[in-house]
Amino acid sequence: MKINIIGRKINVRESFKETVEKKLAKLDKYFKDDASAYVTMSMEKNAERLEVTVTSGALLFRAEESADTFVNALDTAVDTIERQIRKNKTRLEKRLREGAFREIGEQPEEFEETFNIREKTFVMKPMTPEEAILQMNLIGHEFFMFENSETGNAAVVYKRKNGGYGLINPEK
Repeated sequence: MKINIIGRKINVRESFKETVEKKLAKLDKYFKDDASAYVTMSMEKNAERLEVTVTSGALLFRAEESADTFVNALDTAVDTIERQIRKNKTRLEKRLREGAFREIGEQPEEFEETFNIREKTFVMKPMTPEEAILQMNLIGHEFFMFENSETGNAAVVYKRKNGGYGLINPEK
């Protein structure tokens, strides 16, 4: 797994880089060789914040943790990603490394999990991201899909955990 470590307004020590490599090696058994991990470190008011994003092909796993030390946040983030993988193992087995779950003594389940999907259609009216955020807040949702009048593409605005907003645009 290729690992990129980013420090936001902090310097990352070599010893911590080695710790990250050691901890993320725990996830290697699940992924093929094309996997890459991005670890972003930053300081909050009273805690150290760490984000771990692991990508492999079209799969993306993400964990965001705050703790008293970066090592504790890293431990929790790795556990969170491993829990996401295990929770969705029946759906992911075809996309992850062959036999990844058998190595830890688990047998694949005989049935495929089904999803209860509620479908909704609506007319996407062209609007700016600011108008989309206003509309999202008016209907009380956490996200809102719209046609971006600036680009002509479908886009999504969403509420972030920190109280801000995010905008997702498709890549062509």
